[in-house]
Amino acid sequence: MAKSLVLAEKPSVAKEIAKVLGCRQNSNGFISGDRFIVTWALGHLVTLADPESYGEQYKTWNMESLPILPARMELVVIKESAKQYKIVKDLLSSPEVSEVIIATDAGREGELVARWILIKANCKKPAKRLWISSQTDKAIRDGFAALKPGGNYDNLYLSAKSRAEADWLVGFNVTRALTCKHNAQLSAGRVQTPTLALIEAKEREIKIFSPKDYYVIRAKLDGFSAIWKGSDGQSRIFDKSAADKILSAVSGLPAVVFDISSKSKQKPPPAAYDLTELQRDANKKYSYSAKQTLSIMQMLYERHKIVTYPRTDSRYITDDVVATLPDRLKAIAVGNYADAAKNLLKNRPLSTKYLANNKLVSDHHAIIPTEEAVNLMSLSTEERNIFDLVARRFLAVLSPVFEYEETRLTLKIGRENFYSKGKIVKAAGWKSIYGTMVDDEDEEGENEADETEQTLPPIKQKDTLSVKSCNIESGKTKPPPRYTEATLLSAMENPSGQIQDKALRDVILTTSGLGTPATRADIIEKLFSSFYVERQGKEIVPTSKGIQLISIVPSDLKSAELTAKWEQQLNQIGKGTAKSENFIAEMRKYSTDLVSMVAKSEAKYVHDNITRQKCPECGKFLLEVSGKKGKMLVCSERECGYRKNLVIETNSRCPNCHKKLQLRGEGERKIFSCVCGHSEKVSDFEKRRAEAGANKADVRKYLDFQQEQEKATPKNTDFADQLAKWMEQNGEK
Repeated sequence: MAKSLVLAEKPSVAKEIAKVLGCRQNSNGFISGDRFIVTWALGHLVTLADPESYGEQYKTWNMESLPILPARMELVVIKESAKQYKIVKDLLSSPEVSEVIIATDAGREGELVARWILIKANCKKPAKRLWISSQTDKAIRDGFAALKPGGNYDNLYLSAKSRAEADWLVGFNVTRALTCKHNAQLSAGRVQTPTLALIEAKEREIKIFSPKDYYVIRAKLDGFSAIWKGSDGQSRIFDKSAADKILSAVSGLPAVVFDISSKSKQKPPPAAYDLTELQRDANKKYSYSAKQTLSIMQMLYERHKIVTYPRTDSRYITDDVVATLPDRLKAIAVGNYADAAKNLLKNRPLSTKYLANNKLVSDHHAIIPTEEAVNLMSLSTEERNIFDLVARRFLAVLSPVFEYEETRLTLKIGRENFYSKGKIVKAAGWKSIYGTMVDDEDEEGENEADETEQTLPPIKQKDTLSVKSCNIESGKTKPPPRYTEATLLSAMENPSGQIQDKALRDVILTTSGLGTPATRADIIEKLFSSFYVERQGKEIVPTSKGIQLISIVPSDLKSAELTAKWEQQLNQIGKGTAKSENFIAEMRKYSTDLVSMVAKSEAKYVHDNITRQKCPECGKFLLEVSGKKGKMLVCSERECGYRKNLVIETNSRCPNCHKKLQLRGEGERKIFSCVCGHSEKVSDFEKRRAEAGANKADVRKYLDFQQEQEKATPKNTDFADQLAKWMEQNGEK
């Protein structure tokens, strides 16, 4: 009997599909059943060949061999996954297999993963497409009941192929040109370089910023305070003598209520998560990197199956998903989410005004919980944290609006106007889902930051109030903040400030911005691993290498405008209204122009972090760089690749001040040290941890679970107290 070969993107997904399809016979690299054989890739099994594959002249890096413009782009099997590729290839050519079902991730990149494997294996068998947004049994069954012809996604593949080949042509050529020209390990690309340019531009803003002294006049009355504002609505005064003059004019005078107004207001819930918004919040709340958040989400999606497809840029769901919402609420009606979920289920019909919108959904809908029952005890601390963000946002977006009454007060003290405002909550609505976790963002701008929100006493117009004191408060204007991963993700998602052309700005706003939700994490990681940026606390700061690169790279590559132009054409290719061949021809010419620009440039690159230590492998001087996890020495010779760690930032905590310890030295001389002055040998540190008699991960998991079970009868409280004490002693707060 002929069988269908199902090609998944990862082993974990393949196993879930196999279970639903009744495939139970495990083999090396695939799972068989009566009607289906399920196999998998390991992400990409096949990729574009490196330049060296196109001729001996490209094995040595030199300007004379550039640009590299292969007549036909070749595919090669990735060495690390060659074994699995051979298994897949043999299955594709097996006479037992009559058709292929592509079950890789439903999106542009997932389509590329599958098509390149089929092309490299020279598979001509009919293909169908599974297109699903979650890994639940029901979603898989429904997806297999509605398989699409593989040919429906040909244009999506051509769009993905065009993007990959264009990035190869531009990336390899400009990287080799820069490296050869300046004899330094330099790289550039369509997405990486504009992202670095954002960080470098912010640093320039900060360096030229000159702080200014400002003054605010605040009057304190019975139970509240009011702030002075001028006729232009500004509360900050930049002339001290002017502030003194106003203070002198109002000192000792009573305040008269000149105007009082109350207005009922509503604040709708935030939209559901897409990946970028989730990565932003995870960075703000837990300091997780974008890559870390994506990795955790993949576990929640593939292993636990309790969230939908993570690599999405949509924040809404389609109408057909609405019918599944009650089952999703039942699935998360556990722990701290139980009351909110049950209340929403009681008050039917569910309000989907802020969740369902067919027009705003692209390939995949927003990240929401699945219908799979949630077992909180099976989740790690990090998984619990990310799931908590998703679950609360899902509950919030289905909840009523936040209702409050805002009162604004204008007081006259002498001839000067003072202002105050207060808020009375009428209905907590969606904010009740967060309790004290959600902060009210200041929506009024910088000047409103001096006007604090408070509870106002009962007063009416024309009342005369006693002023207890009136004082000048001083401050300094602050420079623009550096990027954190959270704010950098926002800037990458909307880099329209780099683009002058309005039409292209519209393109970048309607596409994914710089990179995609799935690739931004890797782009940021690449900036760290290339030593273009370093971390100072949560802030991302460009290194000298990064700043110099922006000064010598061709100007086209510094702007998101290039991505906008590409996306405009790639979208047209995806829709079948433009030809892939024309786009690639244009990219070949563009790559040639970039190489010429670099070759003719008179810009210089200088290693200003060179040490007097020589590389033990090639004898060249070593460079001291700050990596994401600490300081290291790297060889200045681009073809050497020698690296040596100097200082590693660890997650272990100092027993004195509880700050993170640094690991220094080598071999038996390795020590843990802290900025507070504490130091100890690694052997002593490990002995101290062993004597504590508990595993950190198990302790954290246990305490987290205890906290979640609000309604359960407290158990083992003495044990929990001892664990908490141990964690505090060992700096695990």
